[in-house]
Amino acid sequence: MAEEAIVVYCTFPDVETARRIGRQLIEEKLAACVSLVPGVESIYRWQGAIETSAEVLALMKTTTWKYQMLENKIRELHPYEVPEIVSVRVDGGSAPYLNWIEQSVME
Repeated sequence: MAEEAIVVYCTFPDVETARRIGRQLIEEKLAACVSLVPGVESIYRWQGAIETSAEVLALMKTTTWKYQMLENKIRELHPYEVPEIVSVRVDGGSAPYLNWIEQSVME
């Protein structure tokens, strides 16, 4: 595999927003797959207060080459002032699946 696979984590306020943005990322070939995990409870500090929110976690599979474009698109579309966007390099995995990720985001 020429490009390194990564998983990008991002939370959204609701499933409709996560689904709409996830679909656009797939359509624009910025991600190969977006898996939505509803029912996530986030506890965090925001503007000096401790907050708790029900959110939807999106796990986006892409490549290091597409990461910056993916991040830019999430920032453009996301309703949060500071969206959670965290990437993790994939250390290993099924070669056919990793190749599929790369092929899915190629232009």
